[in-house]
Amino acid sequence: MIIQSKRIWIAGQFMKAQLRIEEGIIQSVYNYGEKRPDRDFGTLRVVPGFLDIHTHGAYGYDTNDGESSGLRDWVRRIPEEGVTALLPTTITQKTEILNQALHHVATVMKEGYQGAEILGIHLEGPFLNMKYKGAQPQEAIEPPSVTRFKDYQKAAEGTIKYITLAPELDKGYSLTRYCKENGVVVSMGHSSATYEQALFAVANGVTSMTHVYNGMSPYHHRQPGLVGTALRVKELYGEIICDGCHSHVAALNNYYMAKGRSHAIMVSDSLRAKNCPPGEDYELGGHAIEIREDGLAYLKGTQTIAGSTLKINDGLRILVEEAMVPFDFALNSCTINPARCLGIGDRKGQLTAGYDADLVVLGDRYEVIETYCKGKKCWENER
Repeated sequence: MIIQSKRIWIAGQFMKAQLRIEEGIIQSVYNYGEKRPDRDFGTLRVVPGFLDIHTHGAYGYDTNDGESSGLRDWVRRIPEEGVTALLPTTITQKTEILNQALHHVATVMKEGYQGAEILGIHLEGPFLNMKYKGAQPQEAIEPPSVTRFKDYQKAAEGTIKYITLAPELDKGYSLTRYCKENGVVVSMGHSSATYEQALFAVANGVTSMTHVYNGMSPYHHRQPGLVGTALRVKELYGEIICDGCHSHVAALNNYYMAKGRSHAIMVSDSLRAKNCPPGEDYELGGHAIEIREDGLAYLKGTQTIAGSTLKINDGLRILVEEAMVPFDFALNSCTINPARCLGIGDRKGQLTAGYDADLVVLGDRYEVIETYCKGKKCWENER
């Protein structure tokens, strides 16, 4: 199959070009009009597929449900917002519930599914700081433990690829070092770590930060903490929820302009309520949540934010059109940056020969026209 457009994202810019796709891989990139195309997208933007490395669920399903059909439905439908790969993300829960959830994700990965690629699992908790737990169930939070993590990884059949923990509670940074040595990305979050503690965590193997600004002490000019670390350490990746609610658009701009084009990572942190009607009650980690008209999820009857219902293509629009972030900074944060953070930047995140044919066709209002996962059309906007 050959597709062409006058705006294909290549080498950090839009070019008139063609992509030849065979067996799920971009085989060649040609000059526009060089070959007879199978699909001509005119002036529509063709960009790499989006990666969401922190997402708990959507369409009424949550990773912790430990239910295979819901997971399959989720990954089949999520390309409608341009997501072509993701990390289903757990929330802190009792051990038996987590083990069941991890097992079910691993089972689906083995048995097969349609849609966005499941890259592995993001284990958010239970190794978190109670002070900044947010909506994480406090009754299941526990100290970081290599032994406990090994048990979780066994249940997951080795598919945990990313873990959020509070580094100040990781004695001797033992779990951090163990994960680093075994190919698991360590991200610090839900943490009260000081700036100095965060730097030592980086020195011991931390390479990312979970939803910057949220679930951590606020920035202070004499106590910079995790936010100050995210702004100061350029080579540290950092997730950020780009719905304009979890963080003001001015804060989004500050973060992206400090990080540059290579280390910010947009995430949805979405809950089961994404793509479900507002005003209804849902559950997260055994606790009741409610979705309000601003699209945010709150612990029911409180002002504690529990997560988002953000679509990644909407996050891209908010970054560019409202937060005034340069387009390449914004696009990289949901394509090549998360791919490199996970160590798969050699096959995902850009439209280059030899890479997976994951791509999104965007309209001028950031609506998704079509999405391809490994060369297969997984979404088409019939409107």
